[in-house]
Amino acid sequence: MDLNTASGQPALDPAILSLDSVGDKSLLIVDDDRAFCQRLARAMESRGFAVTAVSSVAEGLAVVTGTAPAFAVIDMRLADGNGLDVISELKARRPEARAVILTGYGNIVTAVTAVKLGAFDYLAKPADADEIFNALMATQHDKAALPENPMSADRVRWEHIQRIYELCGRNVSETARRLNMHRRTLQRILAKRAPR
Repeated sequence: MDLNTASGQPALDPAILSLDSVGDKSLLIVDDDRAFCQRLARAMESRGFAVTAVSSVAEGLAVVTGTAPAFAVIDMRLADGNGLDVISELKARRPEARAVILTGYGNIVTAVTAVKLGAFDYLAKPADADEIFNALMATQHDKAALPENPMSADRVRWEHIQRIYELCGRNVSETARRLNMHRRTLQRILAKRAPR
């Protein structure tokens, strides 16, 4: 994944603050994917941040309790716990801090939890440096408009089952076990067309 754009600088957007207008440029990155963490740290340093990069909840909490940074990019799932713990501590120590949660396990419940705990935004991996920079510097959230024809509950359920089925390598038994569903019931659902 390339974390830099061709120009190496983020695209200008009127809804994005300029980093030059910010006094404290301290940025904490907490991610246990070391290669990603290093690339993101370099990309953010090139944009003007003073970066501290760590790879665990414990290290993230140690940084926050020492000197809480003005900005944070935190992975949701880490080897030693949940990145939301770092967000919660950061917001307790520095309420105005701007934090973004990154995760490969995005869903509405965790997004709502992250925002309630103080995350300014929530990005699904893979996210590039421009997306992360724009999320950190955004002056407003773009609220999604209500869709004209939202998916039915049956369609949402069907799509969730399909996603788990794919994540399980199209193994019916494993998918049924993970969904706590009888194998034959799952086979009948998989054999049907997608509901509208």
